[in-house]
Amino acid sequence: MRATKPFERLNINDTVLLVVDHQVGLFDLARDFDPQLFYRNAIAHAALGKLFDIPEILDLYPDVPIIKRPGEINAWDNAEFREAVKATGRSQFIVGGIVTDVCVTFLSLSLREEGYSVWANVEASGTTSTLIRDVSNSRMQAAGVHLAGLFSIAADLFRDWRNPPGAEKMSEWYAKYAPAYLVTAQLFNAAKGNSTS
Repeated sequence: MRATKPFERLNINDTVLLVVDHQVGLFDLARDFDPQLFYRNAIAHAALGKLFDIPEILDLYPDVPIIKRPGEINAWDNAEFREAVKATGRSQFIVGGIVTDVCVTFLSLSLREEGYSVWANVEASGTTSTLIRDVSNSRMQAAGVHLAGLFSIAADLFRDWRNPPGAEKMSEWYAKYAPAYLVTAQLFNAAKGNSTS
């Protein structure tokens, strides 16, 4: 039996990372996660850009070029943000932000409306309650937004332990941000050393 929708994979050469409103003043609104876990997930989301050398458009994120929105709630309503997205020439976007029901959902739906493919990083998006998170994720999914977690996104971008950035760099990322999956990387490296992979 064929799936009703084809499996769309992230293409590292066609992907952009979006970080929306991950800022100190809004972190308190992310109550659907353990605060320390959510903070780590937000940092891990941003770290995907460096790890895979994919462009990042970070909105209100410290220590990087900032696209300020003087009042627009939906980042897509800001002309500078829209132009930055369009200037990438890419068609796939990974979105993480605060709050899921507003900043992430509005932007994701706007990108879908423009014909882009969108992956909402559910582990790097937080809101005020699990109810609001679930309703927002359902709304995005109904519009064709892919809902995915950190490990899924990283694995889709990586695809093969022999690909850049390499098993060693991936192991470092897992150790820092996704320790539950570190054993997978360690087993691969051990098998590779034994010529069993």
